Amino acid sequence: MAGTRDKVWFVTGCSTGMGRDIAIAALERGYRVVLTARDPSTLAELHTRHPDQSAVARLDVTDRTQIASAVRHANDVFRRIDVLVNNAGYGYVSAIEEGDEAEVRAMFETNFWGLLAVTRAVLPQMRERRSGQIIHNSSQAGLMSFPGTAYYSTSKFAVEALSEGLSREVEPFGIKVTAVEAGPVRTDWAGRSMKRTPTRLADYAEVVGARAQLITDMDGKQPGDPVRAAAAIVALAECENPPRQLLLGRGVLAAYRQKLAEVSASLDAWEEVTLGAEFPSD
Repeated sequence: MAGTRDKVWFVTGCSTGMGRDIAIAALERGYRVVLTARDPSTLAELHTRHPDQSAVARLDVTDRTQIASAVRHANDVFRRIDVLVNNAGYGYVSAIEEGDEAEVRAMFETNFWGLLAVTRAVLPQMRERRSGQIIHNSSQAGLMSFPGTAYYSTSKFAVEALSEGLSREVEPFGIKVTAVEAGPVRTDWAGRSMKRTPTRLADYAEVVGARAQLITDMDGKQPGDPVRAAAAIVALAECENPPRQLLLGRGVLAAYRQKLAEVSASLDAWEEVTLGAEFPSD
């Protein structure tokens, strides 16, 4: 791959939140960055601060034409893409029964299908060069699913499966793939970027409603520092052997360890039934 600071980054969803912080961190580390957003005017100030290091492209990840145009612009300006960060995405709060199918499908178009389309657009050049890095900004929701955010988790579980399989497919080509699972980070994910179902069924108020309120109350008080999280993500480009998964935050680490312990205990408890499903050994 190109020299450490000579790498070209392509980051989706740079207008606000983690995407913007990742782009800033990469620029401040001396990298060149293709800044993308549905509204490019939101990137003007950042581009003005780093005119020689950055390029701006309009990108709605659900629009295949815009994806092709943005990737083409990156290649025209910087001749290649070394690091792809799939960051664009948003949340949705709803009980499974309450969810609006059109809204859920729209979220999947951004969180999964858009991510996949951008990845597929960039992969050929990385494969041809036999180098590259793909970073998926997933979520702790991709590791664990809870009441009220199961639809969002399902979209992120899909990202996790894609990321793991992709990492094994492209490893022979020198391409590294990492999924980043951050816990609650102090961005506007739980505010402006969060969609909620208008349907509220009383039976789910105690479990789903309470969790939705918890998410609302946490907005602006999340323990995760977006600047430190962005720095950790940018540091992956300077890592010889980056991990397939990178958890960010004390809470997600503790919760995932608890889940793994529960999975291990369940495997042990049901081992006899599991093994009994095969033909008897001779």
